[in-house]
Amino acid sequence: MGEQVEVRTAADFALAVAEARHAAGLTQAQVAERTGIERTYLARMEAGLSTVLLSRLLRVLTRLGARVTVTLPEASTRPDPDGA
Repeated sequence: MGEQVEVRTAADFALAVAEARHAAGLTQAQVAERTGIERTYLARMEAGLSTVLLSRLLRVLTRLGARVTVTLPEASTRPDPDGA
């Protein structure tokens, strides 16, 4: 299992997305293609720019006493090239 990162802010989320992508050995274009989103949107997400809704969700969860964590993949983990 990979490193666990607590996500308290939109910036934490942005960093987790970028680190997960790097650990998987994928480019932004590859992730965008596999997930059906625009590469530019992914880039904005990784930069913490597309996060108004996320910021609100994290604030609600935090104020309710919840903790959000992301488990990053091991650096050697490579996803199935077919996306399965």
